[in-house]
Amino acid sequence: MEEKIQRKLAQVRYLVLDVDGVLTDGKLYFDNHGNELKTFHTLDGHGIKMLQKSGVGVAIITGRRSSVVEKRAHDLGITRLIQGREDKYSAFQELFAEENVDLASVAYVGDDYPDLQLMTRVGCPIAVPNAAPPVLEHALWVTHKQGGEGAAREVCDRIMQAQGTFDAALAPYLAQ
Repeated sequence: MEEKIQRKLAQVRYLVLDVDGVLTDGKLYFDNHGNELKTFHTLDGHGIKMLQKSGVGVAIITGRRSSVVEKRAHDLGITRLIQGREDKYSAFQELFAEENVDLASVAYVGDDYPDLQLMTRVGCPIAVPNAAPPVLEHALWVTHKQGGEGAAREVCDRIMQAQGTFDAALAPYLAQ
């Protein structure tokens, strides 16, 4: 199975991420004024930047709308973003309408039922360990890290390792 995972990760040209439960811990936080708050892990953000520099595109499709997510995507250089859509497959088709993207070259990370629409179609479906049981069943691979606690970084690192780009991405941080 590990060989199959490595082979699929080596083919990835686009990583598509859910937000709540993947880039965040999945909890919804509101202040006394009704403003939604989200926490993101810095390791995930840096991993996403490194992955993009290695040549893999990153997109976000989320069922909720949040200006915080828009800001986070902008800060990470993610230009492909669709919010407020639970139909993840049609959202994916919209995001990539201008390109002929082979679904076999797409990795998707999800945690809940709406994610299954895309997970069952892409070449590399990935889940976080606290995902709903049907999502876990349809995942090719389940991360060790929980959503919001470095799961996206784990995925980014494994994609780069499978593609042979990880050492080059890490090299600037090891230079003396």
